[in-house]
Amino acid sequence: MTELNEEDLALAQWSRRLSHALQILDLELDHALIRRLAKESSEAVNDGAGPISAVVVGYAAGLSAAKGKASPSEAIESAAEVALKLCEHGADGGPDSEGWSGTAQ
Repeated sequence: MTELNEEDLALAQWSRRLSHALQILDLELDHALIRRLAKESSEAVNDGAGPISAVVVGYAAGLSAAKGKASPSEAIESAAEVALKLCEHGADGGPDSEGWSGTAQ
């Protein structure tokens, strides 16, 4: 098992407290993926895009998991990958210019 540094440990404890407070008892987050999403979104658009992307990805993943299409972890990974593809093109262009039919959650 990888040893966590102080910042990672605090983040893990916070996300566990937050998910329990929200009654999401079985959620395991990939902090590295979420951080990458926030960073790449912020770089692709502006600083505000990071937190907005994280919320929208979380919402899409929640809908997918609630419909039984994927486990919560799989749904987060899938939604994050769609967002990361969009980040490759910045604020303009990218997969949405050709349609999103292949990316549905």
